[in-house]
Amino acid sequence: MKKSTIIGLFLLLLFQTAFSQEGSNVQLRGTIKTVNDFVNEVNVINETTKATTSSNELGQFTITAKVGDLLVFTAVNIITVNKKITKQDIVSGFIDVFANLKTFPLDEVVIQESAISAESLGIIPANQKKYTAAERKLYTATSGGGIDGLLNTISGRKAMLKKEIIVESKETAFNRLIYLFEDDYYINKLKIPLDYIKGFQFYCVEDSELVSAVKSKNNTLIKFLMVNLAAKYNKLSKVETTN
Repeated sequence: MKKSTIIGLFLLLLFQTAFSQEGSNVQLRGTIKTVNDFVNEVNVINETTKATTSSNELGQFTITAKVGDLLVFTAVNIITVNKKITKQDIVSGFIDVFANLKTFPLDEVVIQESAISAESLGIIPANQKKYTAAERKLYTATSGGGIDGLLNTISGRKAMLKKEIIVESKETAFNRLIYLFEDDYYINKLKIPLDYIKGFQFYCVEDSELVSAVKSKNNTLIKFLMVNLAAKYNKLSKVETTN
């Protein structure tokens, strides 16, 4: 069968799939972000079907919709966004929403801090550090001292929990990198081939400095570090391809 015939059949199948989905609800994934970062706790409402959901800490959400449905995005810190679902949205199964942050004139903002808190009541110590799940496990294993601390050291549990913290940090950084930049940024700016983007993201989270930058949400530093890492990664990829 000729190549042109195969391409024609593929496009026909693609159009048929799109038309078949056009009139029915499909589950769409998406992200909502501002110029600085992703936005969590954004209310997402399908005004047509009245279905609702909200975004997570990475700005991710899923909602059912069809062509022509109107999605409304609202939150206390962003200007309301209206998004009408198109055929292209249905075909791709993904929507990327950009929102503008609300600005509040200083003379209209009144900040009132309550003197009552868990710290002031003595429930928790003042300025107590907040721990992740892996950090809490390590703290529990090391804070007891005595025979428990000795046994944890001998058994290697402390070392294991420290490694778990590192793995947790890498996983968090990797999940944020997935949605932080579009594929075009990797391809055009960093010169990473499309098929290598996922591998490059894994390569990036092995760099402790970049993981720290992602954790602190320093996008300027992230981009700077990724340019250097991309140059090294592309060089390694060429060596592997040559061999």
